Formats: sequence, C-alpha cells, structure tokens
Amino acid sequence: MVLITAVRDYINRMLHDISGMKVLILDSHTVSIVSVVYSQSELLQKEVFLVELVDSISMSKEPMSHLKAVYFLRPTSQNIHLLRRQLTTPRFGEYHLFFSNMLKDTQLHNIADSDEHELVQQVQEFYADFVAIDAYHFTFNIASNHMYMLPAVVDPSSLQQFCDRVIDGIAAIFLALKRRPVIRYSRTSDIAKRIAQEASKLMYQQESGLFDFRRAEVSPLLLIVDRRDDPVTPLLNQWTYQAMVHELIGIQDNKVDLRNFTKSSKDQEEVVLSSEQDAFFKANMYENFGDIGMNIKKMVDDFQQVAKSNQNIQTIEDMAKFVDNYPEYRKMHGNVSKHVTLVTEMSRIVEERKLMLVSQTEQELACNGGQGAAFEAVTNLLNNEHVSDIDRLRLVMLYALRYEKESPVQLMQLFNKLASSSPKYKPGLVQFLLKQAGVDRRTGDLYGSRDLFNYALNMARGLKGVENVYTQHQPLLSQIMESIVKGRLRDVDYPYVGNHFQQARPQDVIIFIVGGTTYEEARAVALQNSTNSGIRFILGGSAILNSKRFLKDLEEAQRITRTSANTI
Repeated sequence: MVLITAVRDYINRMLHDISGMKVLILDSHTVSIVSVVYSQSELLQKEVFLVELVDSISMSKEPMSHLKAVYFLRPTSQNIHLLRRQLTTPRFGEYHLFFSNMLKDTQLHNIADSDEHELVQQVQEFYADFVAIDAYHFTFNIASNHMYMLPAVVDPSSLQQFCDRVIDGIAAIFLALKRRPVIRYSRTSDIAKRIAQEASKLMYQQESGLFDFRRAEVSPLLLIVDRRDDPVTPLLNQWTYQAMVHELIGIQDNKVDLRNFTKSSKDQEEVVLSSEQDAFFKANMYENFGDIGMNIKKMVDDFQQVAKSNQNIQTIEDMAKFVDNYPEYRKMHGNVSKHVTLVTEMSRIVEERKLMLVSQTEQELACNGGQGAAFEAVTNLLNNEHVSDIDRLRLVMLYALRYEKESPVQLMQLFNKLASSSPKYKPGLVQFLLKQAGVDRRTGDLYGSRDLFNYALNMARGLKGVENVYTQHQPLLSQIMESIVKGRLRDVDYPYVGNHFQQARPQDVIIFIVGGTTYEEARAVALQNSTNSGIRFILGGSAILNSKRFLKDLEEAQRITRTSANTI
C-alpha cells in the first residue's frame, strides 16, 4: 500500500493546489507512473481536461492560455530540451513544473533562462520515479532490460544508462519512504555489486543531506539481487490468476490488451487489472486457476440475480432506484464480462498448447530430483507435435539448468532433438543461458540440494502432500525472505556495502531484482507479508517478466555478445 499511497499523494499535491482548468503533460515513463495509481475519472475530478505527452505537444502550435500546464517529467536531458523549447513559445497561461527525481543545478538554470515570459509558477521534485504496480511491487519498465547480462566492456555507455536509471529509481523509492537503507548485494553478480556501490555513494556521500532523515528506527534493508540467481522462475508456466494472465496474454501497467486474442466488444479490447480498482481481482489475484473458475461462476450467478431484479421494474420508485444504481450495475456488468473473457481465453490457450501436460514436467524439473525420469519426460514432450516451439525450448532450458553437471551426454541429445524439432530456436541459446546463469554463476541454493534444512523441508512437504502439483514451485526469493526473517542471511553470500551494517532486525526490506521480477515472486512477497512476521517486504525490479520477455532479453543479449565478439 505504502508505494501506491506515496505516488497518489504526490499527484494529489500536484493537482489539488492549482485551481482551475489544467492540462497534464507527461513523458513516456511518467504516463505509466500516473496511470497505475490514478484513473481518468479521478483526473477529471481534479479539473484535468487534457493529458498530453511532452514530445507530441511540441508539435502543436495552438494557444490555450485559458489552461494551466502541469508538467510531470523525468529530469532527462531530452525532456529538459523539449520543455525549454515549449517555454520559449508558450501556449499555456501558467506552467507548473514537477520532476520525478533530483534536478541538476544546471538543468534548473537552463529552465530559468528559457522562461523569458515568466510563466513558470513553481519547480518541484516529487520523488515518484517508479511504477507502483501493486501494494508491495514496483517496476522501472526499462526497455533495454537485457543490458544486465552484458559484460561492462561490450557497451559501457548503455550499461551506465541502465545502471543510472536503476539507481535513480531506487533513490526515489527511499526518498518517497523518507528512509536511508543499509545495502547488501548478491556476491557473484558484478551488476548487483556495481548498483549497490553506486546507490550507497549517492545516499551516503553525494546527496547525504537529502537522505538524512534523522529517524531513530532501525534502517531498512535494501537487498540487490540478480535475476540470474534464479532463472527458473521466469521460465515456468503459471497457474495463479495474475501471474497466469501475464504469462499467457500479457499485462502492461496493469492493463491487458485483448485485441489479438478474442472477438471482444469495443469496450473490452483493453481491460484494467488493478487490485486498487477491482475488488474481485484483489480477492482472487493469487488464487489457483481451478478456484478462479468457481469464483467467477459465483460472480456470474450474483450478477444474474441483480440483472433479474432490474428486469422487475413496475413502479416509478423502481425505475428511480434502477437509474440510481445503474452506474454500479454497468460497472458490475463490465467486471463480469472482463473476467469471463480472460478465463475463457486462458482456458483456450491451455488446451491448445497442452500446458497442463507441459507444466507437470516443468514443475518436476524445478522441484524434484530424478534425472532419468526427467530426461524421458522432456524427450516425450519434444516428440509431441502438439507442444509449441517456445514450450520445447523452455523444457530443455529447465532440464539444462537442473542437470548441466550430471548428464552432459543426455543434454547434448536434447540439444539435437530441439534443433531438429524447433529449428527456429538454436541450441546456442540454451548454452548462452548456462553461461549466464549456470550453477557456477549463481548465489544462493536454487534447487535446495546442498542444504540439509531444505531437504528436511521437502520431506515434510512430501509427507503433507502438495496442495497443487502445478504450483509446488517456490522461487528462490521465498528462501531469501525466510532467511531474513530468521536473521540467517549469510554475509558471505550477500555482503554489506561500506561500513553500514544492520544493527537489529529491519522492519522494512526492499528486495530489488536486477533483470526483472515475476508475478509469482510478487505473490510470494504478498503471502509472506500476510504472515505478520514483523518485517514488511517490498519487491522491485528493472522490468516485469514472463517467459516470453525473459527469452527475448536472453536472445538480445546473445545477439549483442556475438556481434561484439565478431568486431573484436
């Protein structure tokens, strides 16, 4: 809740104190930041009659001096350049400038120089430089997310831009929370170490005054980990509602684009899936697919009851009551058809791609031993003509990550089989994944094989019986959170930056995954927070992944690595 509230408060303060008709001008990043926490109807209530993008508004010359311009932008050189051009030939009566992060002094001077007409009323920093997807989950939506896989020598300036964006976002999170963290990072990851050290330098040296909140409580913990420590989670099919929608259809800034998937009505082409705006989704976002079907049936039944009572209009009073309740009725109708459409579409995909069959083997590869049986199961699925190319690739990757050291001969057989059955995917991509995220590169105990405690835990789980064969996998993040709660996160695996150590158990822990988060991990965080352990966890990442995005990043990193090797 805290992140959504922080961003909403910033936007409220921007819009509330400026009376009269307004135009809100955003950039391609801040439009996402605003849209996930504020609906269009709420903007209208604040007298915002127009929302424009800063680069498209530059094209327009039409004067609108009756409107007050409220700019909310990231303080990038490109945005400052566009803003200065717009101030030179102003179209609006007043300019109120808000930036989502720290402005440089030079940028401020440049804006002042361009304000010849003296129309700028205020310039402020409002630290909402992150997309608050859910109560405990944020992202930076970095398009060049594959950069984290590349060695620094390949493209130093692009890697620096990637790191700068991550550090800006992390700084904004802590400025919004009004806290300064103790920082730890994943030992085997160069990029996690680099981001941790640069973030520490910013908070404790360059901008120490800005981050000095003089608070008595224990400092929060910022733990920076690398996606490559757990490459299994983004490769798996998902069977809980939010994660499944993202895996099979795709979610962008809490919106689902259904145009390519179904012959839906005009108003169902893009639907919003937000726990803030949709009570049914909030109650069911972490539920299993089987339970969702039952719960949607109940929602449909409830709706039919309401629809039936609305048909029974006999008096003027009945009619007035119906008109009063109509907006709620419309909303309920839209909600029912939205969830029915999503579940129907996902059921079709599951059947078409035989995902129940595929997913059973995926879960076995992720959770249980038995190399011989696993090899046989993967081989059978590679031979199955109903299994899609992308599912074949994921199965071979999951097998390779699990058994890279134990069965190199069988792994080669699977590579050859993959090459012949799915020629568009070269086995080189699986080998590139092993180079990036193989057992020698990872921090933490991904499969729990070297840890007696985990062995006992799996034994206990086996005795109790797994609640659902499709959701038995636990991301590495769950182990990390458990270690933090018990005070057992090893310094040797996750060292501290500088001489800032944790004096006592933190109450707030922000875990940032360089390379992106998954909705399965967001669910693990929400479930952990519901246990009231005394620690509140918040999860963030450079992007939100599904298997398609993870593979796309992998392919792009492989392409750049090959190109740079050829140039050398």
